[in-house]
Amino acid sequence: MKSKKVALILVVFFVTSFVVGCGGGTPAPDPQEPTLRVGMVTDAGTIDDKSFNQGTWEGVLQARDQLGVEIRYLQPSGTTEADYMREIGNLVDAGFNFIVCPGFKFETSIYEAQARYPEAKFVLIDGAPHDGEFNFLVADNTVSIFFAEHESGFLAGLASALQLEEGQAGFIGGMEIPPVQKFNWGFQQGVTYANENYGTDVQVQSQNVIYQGTFDNVAAGQQLAAQMYDRGVDVIFAAAGGVGVGVINEAKSRAAAGDDVWVVGVDVDQYDEGIYRDSESIILTSAMKYIDVAAFDMIEAELNDEFPGGETLFFDATNFGIGIPENNPNLNADVEQETAEVFALVQSGEVVVSDQLGDLIR
Repeated sequence: MKSKKVALILVVFFVTSFVVGCGGGTPAPDPQEPTLRVGMVTDAGTIDDKSFNQGTWEGVLQARDQLGVEIRYLQPSGTTEADYMREIGNLVDAGFNFIVCPGFKFETSIYEAQARYPEAKFVLIDGAPHDGEFNFLVADNTVSIFFAEHESGFLAGLASALQLEEGQAGFIGGMEIPPVQKFNWGFQQGVTYANENYGTDVQVQSQNVIYQGTFDNVAAGQQLAAQMYDRGVDVIFAAAGGVGVGVINEAKSRAAAGDDVWVVGVDVDQYDEGIYRDSESIILTSAMKYIDVAAFDMIEAELNDEFPGGETLFFDATNFGIGIPENNPNLNADVEQETAEVFALVQSGEVVVSDQLGDLIR
């Protein structure tokens, strides 16, 4: 599915910045009655997590500003199905009948909610509704959305290797689930592609590929990053939510002390989160999933009576659903150009990025 937004920005890489809301309920700018009430339930972490929650919310914010919808988010007290169902029910009771939920942890709760609240519409990002026994069903009032994380990771790995030319790269993931795994596998393929086609010499060692096991342990992320940098790793791709925040904090501390270390951001452009002095940032680039675009598109589709209920949508290179930021201050112009050229090859199918482990490091 291609929306007006995607059609308007058909460029090789793009990024849109939004102002992040700081409260649950936000009034629509149009004084007239809003045509749609859009709710969001956050996954683990906060609405301003610099990652998946925030990226999704930015798309909802854009819908408020451009489409005049009323919006609200709720943050559950936990991450169980009961926690999620409680907040989904609270939104429905308050008249928010279009609900966006980011993350695979919502799979069983959306499966239940789509039947319990047939009058509501649900957007599940990075997951497919199932009953807990993996009997999947995307009902007519639900749309399931996935991204080609392996392609996004590939581009980030390629750009990182081209920029460094030689050295060591590492990966720190959160939970070892398919989206995070695909980021890792794509990143490794991107590094390998640069080595084989551009003469770079960047290596990924098995000891420097780690899944921490959560998305919210900031301290653990910082500790793991410190260990990797001490082993001589030059750049760490952190696909780990709050754990990634810890990685960024460690890199900022070392960069402020004069060390030459880097981080590859995830999901959204994390350049600003990596600033440690003036406008200098330790974010080399970011492996982006345009989750803001996906959230906005689904809201717009509902307003246009085109909600693709019952469908599973896939955002990849061919529909500009993934990429790296349009502006990468820490990448040389020739690196951005070479990465853009390879992006076009991925789009055309001449370069195929695998979403499987294969011979790569776990």
